Amino acid sequence: MAKIDPGLTGVPETLLWTLFHRASEARRPDAVLADPLAIQLVDGIDYPFTERFGGDVGLRAQWQALRTRRFDDEVRRFLAVHPTGTVVALGEGLETQFWRVDNRQVRWIGVDLAPVEELRAKLLPAEPRVRTIATSVLDPAWLDELDPAGPLLVTAQGLLMYLPLDAVHELLTTIAGRLPGATMVFDAVLKWFSAQTRKGGGRWSIAPPMPWGIDAAELAVLRAIPHIESVRRVPLPRGRGPLFGLAMPLASRIPLLRTANPIWVLRARFEPAALSRS
Repeated sequence: MAKIDPGLTGVPETLLWTLFHRASEARRPDAVLADPLAIQLVDGIDYPFTERFGGDVGLRAQWQALRTRRFDDEVRRFLAVHPTGTVVALGEGLETQFWRVDNRQVRWIGVDLAPVEELRAKLLPAEPRVRTIATSVLDPAWLDELDPAGPLLVTAQGLLMYLPLDAVHELLTTIAGRLPGATMVFDAVLKWFSAQTRKGGGRWSIAPPMPWGIDAAELAVLRAIPHIESVRRVPLPRGRGPLFGLAMPLASRIPLLRTANPIWVLRARFEPAALSRS
C-alpha cells in the first residue's frame, strides 16, 4: 500500500513531531506508553521523520510519551466518574488517545483545522462514537455543537503555546463561560522555553515559535479569569532511568526546581452553572 503524504507545514507539521516521538517510545520493549496505532501511522506516512527530527530521540521520546500519558490519566480519571461523558480534544492532530483510553462508552469530539481532520480521516479508523469539527479552535462556533449540561472534559495538548497570549486568555474565558462545571486539561511551556523558540536557531530550531509561555505570574492571571474555579499543575508520571524515574519526579516536588521541566500540564475546573450565572 502506498504511503500517504501528509502535506503539512508550519504549526500543523508539529503533529508529526509528537506522533514520531510517541511511536519511537512505543517501539521499545520497556515503553512508558503503549501506542501501537502511532507506530502504524508513522509506518504509513510518507515523511522524512528521521531526517527532520533526528534518529537519537530516546530522551525526547520518553518525555513526550510521559506528557501524553499524563493526559491519558486525566481522561481516565474523568471517565471513572463519568463513563458516558464527552471528551472534546482541541487541536488533536494525529493523536491516538481515543484508542488508548476508550471505555466503550465515551463520546469523543475532535476540533482541528480542515486539512488535519482530512488527514485523520485518511489514516485513522472510523468510530461511531467519534466525530470531528473541522474549524479553528479560536472560532467559538464549535461550542454550539456541545451539550453543556452533560459531563465534559476539554483537552488541549500541544496547542496553546502556539497562540498569542491574548488569544489564549480569550479562548479560556470563552470556554469557561460556555461550559460551566466542565474540566479542561492543557499544557503550557515555561516562559524561558517560549523565549528560546522565538529566538530561532540552536537546539529548538525545529520547533515553530511558541508565543505563549507560563510562569507564576501568568498562572495567577489564568486563575483570575472569570468562571475559572481553579487551575493546578499536575505532575508527569514516573518514567524509567535516572532522569525520568528519579530526578524529574523529585524536581516536581521542589519549588525551586519545578522550572527544570519546560512543559507543565495543568487542570482547570470551571465554576458550576449556578455560580456562573451569579
